[in-house]
Amino acid sequence: MKFTLSWLKDHLDTDATLDEICERLTAIGLEVEDVDDRAAYAPFVIAKIVSAVPHPEADRLKVLSVDQGDGKPLQVICGAPNARAGLVGAFAPANTYIPGLDITISVGKIRGQESHGMMCSEKELNISDNHDGIIDLPEDAPIGTSFAAYAGLNDPVIEINLTPNRPDCAGVYGIARDLAASGLGTLKTAAAPSFKEDGKTTPTVTLDFAEEDKYLCPGFALRLVKGVKNGASPVWMQKRLNAIGLRPINALVDMTNYLTFDQGRPLHVFDAAKVKGNLVVRRAKDGETVLALDEREYKLNPSNVVIADDNGVESIGGIMGGEHSGCDENTVDVLIESALWDLMNIAKSGRSHGIITDARYRFERGVDPEYMVPGLNRATELVLDMCGGTPAEISVTGYDGYTAKVIDFPVSEVKRLTGLDIPASESRTILERLGFDVEGSGDVLKVSVPSWRPDIEGKADLVEEVLRIHGVDKVVATPLPSMGAVNGKVLTTLQIRTRSAKRALAARGMMEAVTWSFIPAEQAALFGGGAPELKLENPIAADMSDMRPSLLPGLLTGAQRNADRGYGDVAIFEVSGTYEGDTPDQQRRVAGGVRRGTATLAGAGRMWSNGKTGGGQPVGVYDAKADALAVLEACGMPMANVQIENGGPEWFHPGRSGTIKMGPKIVLGYFGEFHPKVLDALDVSGALCGFEVFIDAMPEPKKKATRTKPVLALSQFQAVKRDYAFVVDKTVEAGAVLRAASSADRKLITNVNVFDIFEGASLGENKKSVAIEVMIQPMEKTLTDDDFEALTGRIVANVEKSTGGTLRG
Repeated sequence: MKFTLSWLKDHLDTDATLDEICERLTAIGLEVEDVDDRAAYAPFVIAKIVSAVPHPEADRLKVLSVDQGDGKPLQVICGAPNARAGLVGAFAPANTYIPGLDITISVGKIRGQESHGMMCSEKELNISDNHDGIIDLPEDAPIGTSFAAYAGLNDPVIEINLTPNRPDCAGVYGIARDLAASGLGTLKTAAAPSFKEDGKTTPTVTLDFAEEDKYLCPGFALRLVKGVKNGASPVWMQKRLNAIGLRPINALVDMTNYLTFDQGRPLHVFDAAKVKGNLVVRRAKDGETVLALDEREYKLNPSNVVIADDNGVESIGGIMGGEHSGCDENTVDVLIESALWDLMNIAKSGRSHGIITDARYRFERGVDPEYMVPGLNRATELVLDMCGGTPAEISVTGYDGYTAKVIDFPVSEVKRLTGLDIPASESRTILERLGFDVEGSGDVLKVSVPSWRPDIEGKADLVEEVLRIHGVDKVVATPLPSMGAVNGKVLTTLQIRTRSAKRALAARGMMEAVTWSFIPAEQAALFGGGAPELKLENPIAADMSDMRPSLLPGLLTGAQRNADRGYGDVAIFEVSGTYEGDTPDQQRRVAGGVRRGTATLAGAGRMWSNGKTGGGQPVGVYDAKADALAVLEACGMPMANVQIENGGPEWFHPGRSGTIKMGPKIVLGYFGEFHPKVLDALDVSGALCGFEVFIDAMPEPKKKATRTKPVLALSQFQAVKRDYAFVVDKTVEAGAVLRAASSADRKLITNVNVFDIFEGASLGENKKSVAIEVMIQPMEKTLTDDDFEALTGRIVANVEKSTGGTLRG
């Protein structure tokens, strides 16, 4: 939102400086984003051309002698057709920045003749688009004085960053009202427009909506003004519009733009001669089109609200008018429209057609409904002043008036929410200065919300109003009280495990990736997803239609993109969410990773140390297994409770994958090489392995009475190792033998390892020998031979019961 200082002072009687005004604006929540003090215009002076003779080397150039008021004429080369002796204009001395050309001129030679400056056109000074000649001022213009001061170009421009909840300050008058309420001046209230009306406004207006759609246009005001003469708007209006970046067009159009920024009241003007029949405000018909004022044709649908006549659509209500009924220099009779529109419908319609206008900006935030008619009267007054004419009576359709919202406001809420002891009398005064009606006394006040504040919903909003005017800077910085014990746990277990998993995988040489949470339907189906409830209603792209059931599709395609760009040895991971359903309990926290090419833990690429033959070894199932187990260990999972079973989901290779479990039911993750058919479907190639670990499937750690480490208990007895070899079926996993042996006596047996696997005809068909080493650590006494025999018996019995194996003779 831009405005000039003099524009603001049209509505605010104040002696405050520019800096004070800017500081106060930011303090009351209207943050100043930029201030243009117009210093760029300071070097330009009013100068007179003493003489003008043809350039000896160029037919279209003239050699001027220019007097800038110091009695020392300067030679200037100029190509303007209107350059002549006696002309008074704007002169830029050497070393002056020319804003319209974005250059800094210097003393130089043009076709052999020196030029010590430049006589400027309006376009070169960004005053207008006129570049037909240099500026031609009246003869009595004071030579040698500031051109900026003479032309009103020294008026600073202020730009504020207006938040969406403050539509009341989308006009200069609203900004002045806020500043006055803060004590920086007095709000000026202009007298209500007064003019004589003649006849009734035609055509008539009909709001053609079903009962449930009447909210789309709560009110429509219209006035006919006959006999106008549409020409250029006054210079003062053009200057202000130019200052905020709007190009003046003609008086009627400039008037609507001016009131949009001055009062925050968008309007529209129709050329009455181009309107056929009566006006109807309705939903657009599917497929209707309108050629708008931006010279683009828009195809409409029933979600759009339009103003139409017998010719068809004349305007997209509240957003943009139509080219057909626009006003030009031939306009004689004009219809001025001031209407109210539904906020959400304006926002959706504007967004769907990609139309951004100053009218849409204000209507989708909420304009003052009570200013619909006064705004039309103010517009009529400006039209009469600039273009003449005879106004008809105003026609108002559909408006039922404004019913103020009344809020019960406990004044104690100010202290509770802000910590400031603001007297109740001051809170009341602030609200009244802002335009609120306050009734009652005591602890609870009845506050009526003014029509221009649609953002005020409850008592907390009223506290905010009091605070911002009283001064946010008066809130004393106070540290929050400690709500927990020293060294209390701040992060949740899931947050801690997420960070631990990331650190562990990064330490293993993997790079973190962030992939999309939505993937193509085909990929989702490959990885166990594709359920109807996980399809997006409004996907950002056709190939991002489903919520991902797994991290692996994104990681695999990411690895392939790297390979396509020449980086084939990639190890990437992600710790994020996957989706099994559309309820919160069906979202999983997963750590997943993919290795490609030779990106093993030992290193990637053809390095003498990375392989037995001088080349890197391709990644495989055991690399993925090691990554998955590293995540579990980093997350604090007791590794003694972890079990690994052969095989995994169908997207993994059936013979080169595994499932990580805790007990028979809890699945902690999967790892392995990928199924070739899945890789083909993803258009991914190369040596690839990956894993997924379900961080949220791990049980919560047991709460300890103290965070102090337990006493270190060391045994004074010698540890003993015993070896056992068991003959089992080939299908029996070595892990089953380990678990069975270790469970024989958990106090004595501290570790069990497999040290040999043997297969041979001597063992029998489909048999193998699994040799294990059992570490036995006595804690209370030296074990006797009988103790060892008894322990051996328990180990053998457990293995036989669990695996069907027998002790090898």
